[in-house]
Amino acid sequence: MQLFPRPASAARQPSRSHGATRRIRKTGVVAAAAAVVMALSACGGGSTPQNADGPVELRFSWWGGDKRAQLTQEAIKQFEAENPNIKIKPEFGDWSGYWDKLATQVAANDAPDIIQMDEKYITEYSSRGALLDLSKYEIDTSKLDEAALNAGKSEDGLTGIAAGINAATILANPAVFEAAGVPIPDDSTWTWEDFGRIAAEITEKSPGGTYGAAAYGTDEASLGVWLRQNDKSLYTSDGKLGFEPEDIAEWWAFLKDLSAKKAVPSASEVIEAEAAPLDQSGLATGKNAMAFWWSNQAPALEKASGGDLKIMRFPTKTGSAEDAGLWYKASQFWSASSRTKHPEETAKFIDFLANNVKAGEALLADRGVYPNSEVRAAIESKLTPADVKVVKFIDQIKEELGEAPAPPPKGAGAIQEIIKRYTSEVLFERLSTDEAGKKAHAEMSSAISS
Repeated sequence: MQLFPRPASAARQPSRSHGATRRIRKTGVVAAAAAVVMALSACGGGSTPQNADGPVELRFSWWGGDKRAQLTQEAIKQFEAENPNIKIKPEFGDWSGYWDKLATQVAANDAPDIIQMDEKYITEYSSRGALLDLSKYEIDTSKLDEAALNAGKSEDGLTGIAAGINAATILANPAVFEAAGVPIPDDSTWTWEDFGRIAAEITEKSPGGTYGAAAYGTDEASLGVWLRQNDKSLYTSDGKLGFEPEDIAEWWAFLKDLSAKKAVPSASEVIEAEAAPLDQSGLATGKNAMAFWWSNQAPALEKASGGDLKIMRFPTKTGSAEDAGLWYKASQFWSASSRTKHPEETAKFIDFLANNVKAGEALLADRGVYPNSEVRAAIESKLTPADVKVVKFIDQIKEELGEAPAPPPKGAGAIQEIIKRYTSEVLFERLSTDEAGKKAHAEMSSAISS
């Protein structure tokens, strides 16, 4: 059958979470990704495996920067040395074009065999039959962290193997604290009130253009933590929103209060910061004392800052770390196209990435803390001090974690752009927090129900 053509290009989304090299700010998948994947599903199931006497070539796509490309190609080299009859053809680029390209490839029945997949889109692609059920192949999952393993499971099977795990954090730049003469707080006991007070004090005692904290409101992670601390959730298990308009309005109201106290940058500065790459972010350049990042981005930010950074828990309403509402998140997944002509070889490569120490020694902690506990222990001595810091933080919060949140439903790729857009409306005072809450909630509901 004729597949739908790819529609207009998606909004640009610099890469942040999930191990990427630039901070995530916009949804990168087009709204029509669902349409093209649906078209694929309508065409039938995966392709028939082919037996070949000669080498099998598998295409492997991922997003990320130059460092990730270098590390990943070293892992490919190690795999090919052990499997000379399987050749891996790398395809990589930055986040901003990755999802447009993947949607086009899926629509044209030309998807890569191995796909680096993101939590936002795995439900969208797997529910339309575009991803292979990896549970039907020989991939050892016995040493993977349970939460990370479950993140790739759905009613469509095991369509993703976690490539790394991380957690939502606040990263602090001690040099900015010291210059302002403000002590770094105890993150096991601090509250949101403490956060606002400390951030405002740092701004007051710092040179112009330096702020106590970066503004939140440009991603789902900080909203997700806030909701969990208020006994709500971003999504429910049946694929709906887990909060009401007044919940997100309260989140924005606190941000407005931070802005009024100059604890965070002005509205125009927040928008300007959105366009900056990771190494030019306020935290990296010493213009912010604190900022909201995923834990696996700490090493890159520390390198960019040229100094030591401290990984901290989110503040809480109660002052108890157990109420922080954090969870282990799969930074990315290893997924496979359901149309691959070589599912056995594809699964063998994914098993290598997940379980082989040589893969771990090549990839290290670039995509987050290794989910395989044995590989994690084997490569610890090879990690940089910054990576070790992340591993220790992940281990430190283990007993404080809540249940993993419900996975993003179909259409969730649009949510982050909606959050960012209405945050801007609130900061520029074009909408009240209540108006923004109602409009954003309605738009989000529509996005995941259409």
